[in-house]
Amino acid sequence: MKKETYFKQLDGIRFLAIFLVLVDHWFAEKIFVPLGILGVTMFFVLSGFLITRILILAKVKDGETKRNHWFSIKQFMIRRSIRIFPIYFLSIFVLYILDVPPVRDTIIWCLTYSTNIYIALNETWLGTIDHLWSLAVEEQYYLLFPYLILFLPSKNHKAVLYLMILSSVLLRIYLYMNGNDWMVQYVLMPTCLDCFGLGGLLAYWHTNEKEGFFDKLKNPKWIISSATFLILFMIVIRWIQVEYNSTHHFGNLVVERFVYSLFCFFLIAGAVSGYKGILKVILENKFVIYLGKISYGLYLYHNFVFNFYHTKSDSPVLKVLSKIQNYFTSITSSIFFEASYYFIITFILATASWYLIEKPANKLKKYFSY
Repeated sequence: MKKETYFKQLDGIRFLAIFLVLVDHWFAEKIFVPLGILGVTMFFVLSGFLITRILILAKVKDGETKRNHWFSIKQFMIRRSIRIFPIYFLSIFVLYILDVPPVRDTIIWCLTYSTNIYIALNETWLGTIDHLWSLAVEEQYYLLFPYLILFLPSKNHKAVLYLMILSSVLLRIYLYMNGNDWMVQYVLMPTCLDCFGLGGLLAYWHTNEKEGFFDKLKNPKWIISSATFLILFMIVIRWIQVEYNSTHHFGNLVVERFVYSLFCFFLIAGAVSGYKGILKVILENKFVIYLGKISYGLYLYHNFVFNFYHTKSDSPVLKVLSKIQNYFTSITSSIFFEASYYFIITFILATASWYLIEKPANKLKKYFSY
């Protein structure tokens, strides 16, 4: 059983995921392909891989040391809380104090990591905090999934992961056939389980060498051919959607997330094994790795800096941008400058968050090792 604790290129994958989300949320009107959906899906599949792998190894250690699985459950929950709670709840607190809408009106949903459920029930986004739906999905997944891996026999793990994938796709089909708004299919945790399930399968095959399947997955020919086919497939799906002027096309609602998950499945398999050549250079670049490390902060704060869909023209960020552009018209009229401006602000916030809050908090994990 493989027990690597750190996969260097996965920080590069985190950077790629957050890059796709930032570009989509900042320049949605200029982009044909839904990069944000792909970015979030990449995060989900990556979480599925990392969390499943952690739990499988914890289960093995439980067996070797004859300890109770409840110990691993406790350690897992504490370590996850240390990683994600500090800056999340601090952000909610600051937004509440500043009375940034709609935080005060939805404070219970925010504090209980259930904004995705609020969105589905009310069929409306939440403006400044609408991106918190994906963090809610992840937290709900963390609260349920560990019990399946730790308490079910290991021989059933693969079946559970296959069932997660199948049930998620079938649920999206059911919701689509019953005319539910697209938000419902998009934001609920059960409708995202194919992402986590595929990441989980990757972890299962990676930790169980005797199956030998991971060695086939990491073959560059598999990765390149599969990724190319899946991307072309989604381009065709999107073209059909635009051609028929349908915002709620079946392919968009039901197929897209699964196809993107498969793409990320192969992409992450290659990163776990270690890419060579240009991909290795990109994914192992020191700055890219750093951006991957602070990707949680980048994701959490970027929506507060700017979002094409909801940021009002009188926001401080846009006011400052407007003044800069008035003074330096020749160098500030490009989309590159605008992107750099948003990124620098987000980067500063995420870097301060990393060094002042996240990194010190992460040191507490050493007291709760498996």
